[in-house]
Amino acid sequence: MMDITKIRADFPILNQQLYGKPLVYLDNAATTQKPQSVIDAITHYYECDNANVHRGVHALSERATADYEGARKIIAGFFNARSEREVIFTRGTTEAINLIASSWGGANIRAGDEVVITHMEHHSNIVPWQMLCKHVGATLKVAPINDAGELIIEDFDALLSERTKLVAVVHMSNALGTINPIEHIIEKAHAVGAKVLIDGAQAAAHLAVDVQALDCDFYVTSAHKMYGPTGIGVLIGKEAILDAMPPYQGGGDMIRMVTFEKTEYNDLPYKFEAGTPHISGAIGFGKAIEYIQGIGFEAIAKREQELLAYATARANGFDGLRQIGTAREKACVLSFVLDSVHPHDLGTIVDREGVAIRAGHHCAMPVMQFFKVPATARASFSIYNTEAEVDVLFNALKKAQDIFA
Repeated sequence: MMDITKIRADFPILNQQLYGKPLVYLDNAATTQKPQSVIDAITHYYECDNANVHRGVHALSERATADYEGARKIIAGFFNARSEREVIFTRGTTEAINLIASSWGGANIRAGDEVVITHMEHHSNIVPWQMLCKHVGATLKVAPINDAGELIIEDFDALLSERTKLVAVVHMSNALGTINPIEHIIEKAHAVGAKVLIDGAQAAAHLAVDVQALDCDFYVTSAHKMYGPTGIGVLIGKEAILDAMPPYQGGGDMIRMVTFEKTEYNDLPYKFEAGTPHISGAIGFGKAIEYIQGIGFEAIAKREQELLAYATARANGFDGLRQIGTAREKACVLSFVLDSVHPHDLGTIVDREGVAIRAGHHCAMPVMQFFKVPATARASFSIYNTEAEVDVLFNALKKAQDIFA
């Protein structure tokens, strides 16, 4: 059994009031809060070990390097990567996707080729492929979704052909909560010779991910949605593919030897880690993963499904509320619109009740266009949330409804 009181005590930011009311933080799909263990690890680095990694022979540099590479090892184990060489630190999911589009895409996508994505993608998994396709003359194809916010799998399958070179798909939608059947997607894409990128930014804190079992070619995610720091993320790719890819940026640790005539690049993973890295971020990322492992995905999934079920039941009984995204396979996101109240107004009103939700297009404008809404309000749940907080949300929604009535 998960001790919610103990879990909440791990997150110091939750112990505050806004406008004289206890904070109810329900914007976890945008970023999760950070446990004390992560905060302490970052503080310890700056107080005790602040030095650059891989370059110094003094004690501080050696300690910093050990912790930085220790975090890489933790991440490799968490995702069951084949080796630490497959774990590339990035600034987050967005940079990881752009790295793949620039490096792998630039070397492998040509005029007449096709890239397949879905209608529920985050802008970060749309725009880089648009840019690449425009640059080389390739075609971007979009697999449709249904009114529940689910991928229409037959239509996805029909888009695949020998021209498909890459399939890039979100594991879990940030705007809808939909969990995609990525095992099927990977199998079908590989059957036509395509590589597969899975955007795991929303999924990795909620679902156990085994990249070897999935057999995906690239898996990307961000620490800040996994109880870790902002500005750090990871690209996990198959070593043979990464090895063949040209570098993304030049300078710093990505070199082995430089002359004015030529440069010899470093081995993996450093070939893709130019410049001084986000050392404290990587260390904090490792601690965040250890925090997740300490609770376990079975307990996390059970608790988050309880919260989602409770919130969905409240939403079903709330007059004038329309849920956006009702997939059968769904996790911890409740997106909705309320009659006569714009989501931005709704977000402002519930904020005054101490409730933090997200209102807007959630960096998924095509999703909003599909459902013919300008924006949605989104409550997203994590392990430290409670049913009582869900009640506070719906009481705040009633106040908003009464104001606009």
